[in-house]
Amino acid sequence: MAKRKREAASEGEHSEAKGSTKKTKASTKSPRSTARSTAFKLDNNAPVTIQIIAGSYDRVLHGVTATVKTVHAAESTKKNKKKSNDSLQQQQQQQLAEFADTFLFNAHNSAIRCLALSPPSAPAPGQSQKVVLATGSTDERINLYNLSAHPPSARAADEQKLLSSLAPRPILENPKNRELGTLLHHASNITRLAFPNRSKLLSAAEDSTIAVTRSRDWTLLHTFKCPVPKVTGRPSGDTAPLGGTPSGVNDFAVHPSNKIMISVSKGERCMRLWNLETGKKSRVLNFERAALAELGEGRHSTGEARRIVWGSARGSGEDEFAVGFDRDILVYGMDCMPKCRVMGDIRTKVHEFSYVETDVEGEETVLAVSTEDGRVLFFSTAIDDLAEPPKDKTLRVAKLVGQLGRKEAGVSGRVKDFKVLPVEDEDGERFFFVVAASSDGRIRLWQLGAADLAASGKTPKQVGKLLGMYETQNRITCVEAFVMIPPPQGAEESEYEFESEESEDSDDDE
Repeated sequence: MAKRKREAASEGEHSEAKGSTKKTKASTKSPRSTARSTAFKLDNNAPVTIQIIAGSYDRVLHGVTATVKTVHAAESTKKNKKKSNDSLQQQQQQQLAEFADTFLFNAHNSAIRCLALSPPSAPAPGQSQKVVLATGSTDERINLYNLSAHPPSARAADEQKLLSSLAPRPILENPKNRELGTLLHHASNITRLAFPNRSKLLSAAEDSTIAVTRSRDWTLLHTFKCPVPKVTGRPSGDTAPLGGTPSGVNDFAVHPSNKIMISVSKGERCMRLWNLETGKKSRVLNFERAALAELGEGRHSTGEARRIVWGSARGSGEDEFAVGFDRDILVYGMDCMPKCRVMGDIRTKVHEFSYVETDVEGEETVLAVSTEDGRVLFFSTAIDDLAEPPKDKTLRVAKLVGQLGRKEAGVSGRVKDFKVLPVEDEDGERFFFVVAASSDGRIRLWQLGAADLAASGKTPKQVGKLLGMYETQNRITCVEAFVMIPPPQGAEESEYEFESEESEDSDDDE
């Protein structure tokens, strides 16, 4: 009874705070600044450990840790100007990453389609922090796992030395990782998962629904039902039941204010806006036929959007969102009018994309895009950087400011998914770790500085430094990663006591 009273009180406080925000205009900058304040602060004298999770067509969920012993952002960002070639080679040798397996098992009965990581639990003296991992598959299941936000302790590493000596690759299991359970909220393949905050999990599937689940007790709170498109003929290349039509939610994106959501579905040439406060549809935005033609979505193609993300324009901090198609990306402003297209003359398939904030204030951002030809491209969508549209075109084109990978860097296969992890050193200078996963089973870890992504110069430059590569021997479909937090004092003693974790879970509310 006491626990229920505490939960009711916390929900009442949350509802009061939520109601108070309705009196003022929604600010789109405050949630972004709050998220940036949790960026990992680097200790130059301590190693950095990155937890990488990869899903695959082979049903295998693969966990890998990458440890970078010495990282200096100032040196990495100024190396092209002040360092000689010999010193650069020495620096690269000192910063190579060391990989180790943390878990490897068949998590689902069929291919793993998507992953999602929650923010870490709130820090508390003497208690360890945890991250919730959600995995979605074509077997209609969503599996949940508790992952430790801290690297394994030295004692655990010493006990596993014998196991690592018998295995072909280093093994560093974390005894704090464990399975939570399975959600059966959908009746078809899971297509997308996301934690807009630690208290909610959103999931989309090919049954044309988006489910909202409360992470405290994993209760289904609400289901958004998207319309199923009418049968009007089957576009080339799509699969559907006999006499049916392709259906299902391809992707969704939640605004940082947690008040608006946009979804895109199969068989539809539009996007739908949802009000997360009322749980109802807000409006429908159709894609213009002329814009689809410029993006390469002709009359005989599907014309459906495949990915969508929220972000902010470079130099202004104003919100915008990017909608991804098969071979191009269309950027919209908050007025829901097309602002620019991204790929320009680059004709290759687009896999994933996300906004990267290159400064602390969030005024400088770039749009990172992974492609079929083995690159991660960085574009500026600022108004001053947009190029005029070519002849017989109407959409302006974003500026390419840098590229990572491709054959010049030894990457020949497509980059199926990637994650950009911002890190700040002791001097407050920002740089990034880029985890890029290819469908050939290789995971590459890159490092690049924020200064490398400045929109200067007429020609794009090759950015990033390869820290290491890991062979998973699985066909990777999706990847997630986070920088692990140093363990708090006093938490190492309870490393193997799961009973203490049960008491911690009861206190992990939103």
